[in-house]
Amino acid sequence: MNKMAEDILVSIITPSFNSAETIGKTIKAICEQTYTHLQYFIIDGGSTDDTVKIAESYRKELEQKGIEYVVISEPDQGIYDAMNKGIRHASGEIIGIINSDDWYEADAIEKVIATYKKSPFDMFYADLQIWTEDESGYLKKKLVKHSRLRKLAVSRDWNHPTTFITKKVYDQYQYKLESLHDDWDLVLRIRKAGLKIVVLNEVLANFRMGGASNDKDIKRCIKRGKARYRIYRNNGYSRWYWFECVAIEVIKRLLG
Repeated sequence: MNKMAEDILVSIITPSFNSAETIGKTIKAICEQTYTHLQYFIIDGGSTDDTVKIAESYRKELEQKGIEYVVISEPDQGIYDAMNKGIRHASGEIIGIINSDDWYEADAIEKVIATYKKSPFDMFYADLQIWTEDESGYLKKKLVKHSRLRKLAVSRDWNHPTTFITKKVYDQYQYKLESLHDDWDLVLRIRKAGLKIVVLNEVLANFRMGGASNDKDIKRCIKRGKARYRIYRNNGYSRWYWFECVAIEVIKRLLG
């Protein structure tokens, strides 16, 4: 990208905890970005494995590309607390959050900026490539989860790893630290406020199946469904969204 076009600072935040097996791929994808007017934060929850050591091993490569790089490792209250902490440190006009087992496409941030310049947004998201891992640890493509924006508010249309929100909006809306679905709660609050949302139907990030949000234990599925339903109701949505909450958990079990 032409350096004259790189006038918008973008902050990227990666929350992590004992992520030594996957975080290297996440950081490497930041190194490979075609848009480099970036600051990058690793907000670690006090890992006891080699997460921080691996994160520090990329410092020279990132700084040689002119990317401001900050690694913070200390106990926190979980992933959304780490996100809030990163947001407070960030000074970019736009903020993206990518978890420590996911990764961006090389031109992801360049496309976000191009979209922002054409149609300034408060929140942006795009399509997501979902991957599964076989018994040997080999990653294989599962499906593309497409994004869209419609009156019906369903998380099936939204992809957190591709989401970028302006610093101005994040200064008003942060994560509540109430449930596993704090991210979806934030989306619903942004929608309710009538802020501008822009969607791009191109794959900008990759998601590795697994983790707490995809645990197929029936008791945890029910707990997640109830938490999601409570978020809908707290944001003024109809009781009919209970069926959406059930559908999401069924789909996750089928995909897993």
